[in-house]
Amino acid sequence: MMRSLYSASTGMKGQELNIDVISNNLANVTTTGYKKSRVDFQDLMYQTLKEPGSPISTGNTYPVGIQLGHGVRPVAVQKIFSQGEFQQTEHPLDVVIEGKGFFQVQLPNGDIAYTRDGAWKISSTGQVVTSDGYLIIPNIVIPQNAIGINITSSGIFAVKLPNQVDLEVLGQIETANFINPAGLKAIGRNLFIPTGSSGEPVVNIPGQQEHGELAQGFIEMANVKVVEEMVNMIVAQRAYEANSKTIQTSDTMLQIANNLRR
Repeated sequence: MMRSLYSASTGMKGQELNIDVISNNLANVTTTGYKKSRVDFQDLMYQTLKEPGSPISTGNTYPVGIQLGHGVRPVAVQKIFSQGEFQQTEHPLDVVIEGKGFFQVQLPNGDIAYTRDGAWKISSTGQVVTSDGYLIIPNIVIPQNAIGINITSSGIFAVKLPNQVDLEVLGQIETANFINPAGLKAIGRNLFIPTGSSGEPVVNIPGQQEHGELAQGFIEMANVKVVEEMVNMIVAQRAYEANSKTIQTSDTMLQIANNLRR
């Protein structure tokens, strides 16, 4: 059986996964804090028919050999944690991180998740929460009579109360950083959890030890570039088409061989 049939089939399967990743990037082009993904491919094992450097005759060797590949396989789908563009909202509970870092979020089971989504809300009890109602760490409760909210670049969360000259500090927001953010596990809802590949979170005050500062009144848009994803989609589509043509060509060659007559 011709190797090209199997090699081309691996190429088609790989491009199917590539299209899946591209389509998810495009679907999340307006998702706050979304980080795009990329598929990494790797060639499969080679069958060596002639070893490079093997002797031809006395004192002579083959300068190159004959090695036949067996296709391709996807080895990783990597998150790209480049900075997305900022959109000004002037909403006091919209916060972005200018640089590295993640906000800390407490899940209902008590675990901590991490996010770049700083579009916060206020719950019925005055707590600062995500759009899904998960508590922001630390747990900050805004008084009902607060008339203004101020979040500094270093993460100090304060409010203005009636008949008070000075702001009342409610808490200190800290951000977490990872030695390998690409190793984080995405769990949906703009959240990530650490894994053995990401390393342990390093928590610090924004603006210190390579942690980005905070900016109030902005949200971070997805780092997806539509034109780039469309180009990637065209390349993937053409690669899929080319591999399908390879299968058709191999099939035609087999048909010719089957129709040979003495």
